[in-house]
Amino acid sequence: MSDLIELFSVFFKLGAFTIGGGIAMLPLLQHTLIEEKKWFGKDEFMDIVAVCQSLPGIIAINMATFVGYKRKGMPGSFVATVGVVLPSFVLILIIASFISGFGENPYVKGAMAGLRAAALGLVLVAVIQLAPTAVKSIWAFMAAALAFILIAVLNINTAYVILLFVLLGIASTMIGGAKTAREAESSNADSPRDRNGGELE
Repeated sequence: MSDLIELFSVFFKLGAFTIGGGIAMLPLLQHTLIEEKKWFGKDEFMDIVAVCQSLPGIIAINMATFVGYKRKGMPGSFVATVGVVLPSFVLILIIASFISGFGENPYVKGAMAGLRAAALGLVLVAVIQLAPTAVKSIWAFMAAALAFILIAVLNINTAYVILLFVLLGIASTMIGGAKTAREAESSNADSPRDRNGGELE
């Protein structure tokens, strides 16, 4: 039970104090899940981010559901998801029920402008912190650059870009595996053997 309470508490705080949600939540998620709680390593965290970003829906909810399940199965998945959704759900209900003309209030507009700037800063922090883990080779750098061009410049649907790179990743792994197998066979063929078929020392 204490583990479930901890999961709820972690994601409730993330849901309550993350401005902008989505990608902007990643720096706080990284700090909480890797450095503070030590639930995941950096590589495993990047794998989780990649999976959750590739799936339909909001990444914050996907992350809560995924991490909750990894920690405590279905109960963990449920409490983490409720925890991350509850703060915004309650605030939106309050705003919708009691505040009229909320969007036209000049003070609110000023506050929202500041929040948008803060959200952009959080996104930039996420990019800077996660880039060294995600981009470890020239192929990964070129893939990231190509994905940026396809989405930002050519305006191709993100889902198609994700599918493309999933297929490219699988193809790259298959080609690498086949190359390794050929090299191993070549190495075995070149090794001197004794009459009984064993390799000579």
